[in-house]
Amino acid sequence: MAFHLEGLIAIIVFYLAILFVGIWAAWKTKNSGSDGDRSEAIIVGGRDIGLLVGGFTMTATWVGGGYINGTAEAVYVPGYGLAWAQAPIGYALSLVVGGLFFAKPMRAKGYVTMLDPFQQIYGKRMGGLIFIPALMGEMFWAAAIFSALGATISVIIDVSINISVIISALIAILYTLVGGLYSVAYTDVVQLFCIFIGLWISVPFAMSHPAVTDIGYTAVHRVFQEPWLGSVKTPDIYTWLDNFLLLMLGGIPWQAYFQRVLSSSSAMYAQVLSFLAAFGCLVMAIPAVLIGAIGASTAWNETDYGDSDPKTEDEADMILPIVLQYLCPVYISFFGLGAVSAAVMSSADSSILSASSMFARNIYQLVFRQSASDKELIWVMRITIFVFGAAATAMALLAQSVYGLWYLSSDLVYIIIFPQFLCVLFIKGTNTYGAIAGYLFGFILRITGGEPYLHLQPLIFYPGWYEDGNLYFQRFPFKTLAMLTSFLTNIAVSYLAKYLFESGTLPPKLDFLDAVVARYSKENMDKTTLVKNDNIVLNELAPVNPRHSLTLSTTFTNKEAFSDVDSSPEVSVAEDN
Repeated sequence: MAFHLEGLIAIIVFYLAILFVGIWAAWKTKNSGSDGDRSEAIIVGGRDIGLLVGGFTMTATWVGGGYINGTAEAVYVPGYGLAWAQAPIGYALSLVVGGLFFAKPMRAKGYVTMLDPFQQIYGKRMGGLIFIPALMGEMFWAAAIFSALGATISVIIDVSINISVIISALIAILYTLVGGLYSVAYTDVVQLFCIFIGLWISVPFAMSHPAVTDIGYTAVHRVFQEPWLGSVKTPDIYTWLDNFLLLMLGGIPWQAYFQRVLSSSSAMYAQVLSFLAAFGCLVMAIPAVLIGAIGASTAWNETDYGDSDPKTEDEADMILPIVLQYLCPVYISFFGLGAVSAAVMSSADSSILSASSMFARNIYQLVFRQSASDKELIWVMRITIFVFGAAATAMALLAQSVYGLWYLSSDLVYIIIFPQFLCVLFIKGTNTYGAIAGYLFGFILRITGGEPYLHLQPLIFYPGWYEDGNLYFQRFPFKTLAMLTSFLTNIAVSYLAKYLFESGTLPPKLDFLDAVVARYSKENMDKTTLVKNDNIVLNELAPVNPRHSLTLSTTFTNKEAFSDVDSSPEVSVAEDN
């Protein structure tokens, strides 16, 4: 394939435009809010993200390279088809469920990151444990989509995969580094617009190619392969449901989502943003579905691709850039390439910022440096943005199974974080003992179920398992089983520990986690670091026997939170003159 100078110029112009918008947004960050709130402005944008920008940035967070490429691939692959393209519906429902049940309580309490409620209720130790799968999910997701971008660019303009990955990562890291959420949000607006225009421009040209059969006919009739509508066979129903629930419920507890929720100007806006993003995800999936259908309806031996087809050449995962390259005019394929690179950067920058935000606030400040200044936190975030971005780039270049690692880490988000998240927000009385037990049970059940992408053999063979080429696959919905086990274990162990300590069966000195009795707990003092000193005066420490008597409004809060949530009688709100 020849080197395409025009394509390279188009990509450079697009990247420079994105960088310009990101730097402009960084300047806007510096001119918003007080100097004392700079770290919070980087994380949650000063809590003044409006409906338009918020809707775009929340949509762009999900509509990434994996979302677009994966949807097109699922529709194209014979035996799967549209029936197995679960991401558009799954993530859209995830945003709806998140908006209905999770966005309002999180935003109303004035939290700064998703980990805040865990550290408030379960303590800083448990917050650190929850950070591990959350960080893995964000990092492996960023690495996976950087890897996909490199392959996509190399298909169309024939440049080195490594160079394209490194340059794309540097652009995303640079504007995230200087502007935080403002840069990410405003570049998301531009990127989402490019995705929409770029893919929709490509679709009619690809459809009109002489080698493409009417996709309406190939949807239900076999021409070059199985109909692209696809079907779910009876033995695979439970696998389909397991994966669908993973997308719908496991798509909620991500910092990238709650960063947008917590940056909205009110709790109601946070809900509306979620619903707008759900609609946006469905709309943005349409061109990807059509491109997958076009790939399934093409006589590839009548194109410049060659005598075989992408599936035979093990390039089904690259069907979207292949359609752009071989079924569209050159100048149109460059527009499509800009769309794909936009999709990747709009997700990668969100993941990198999310990981650095959680580390700076919930690990560095609340665990190690509770007296850290605002300026110090800003530098910690900048350093970790660079470190996490560089790590994701290195994994994209070096790891052979980035997607397998991301599948496993996203499973851990569903199995470990989601049930703990339910408990910490909605189940009164759960404590650190239950959270740790649920964490461990869920983790063990997931790992022992195996992971074919990582060649991890199962230790527990559930009903319906089968072997395919030395790899074992589970048809039983064991991921959902592990999630429910983690949830119920948290509740059962929490109430058991509460009964044993409060009934006197176990002496208070055995409450080594200070989770139930906590009469001499250092956690009392730790909680004061979660409160803005200029907003709240603690007349006395809230009673801590039992721990769940602490109301959510006594910690992790600011003045805005009190407009939505009643304050505790132990806390008085006062403004410093």
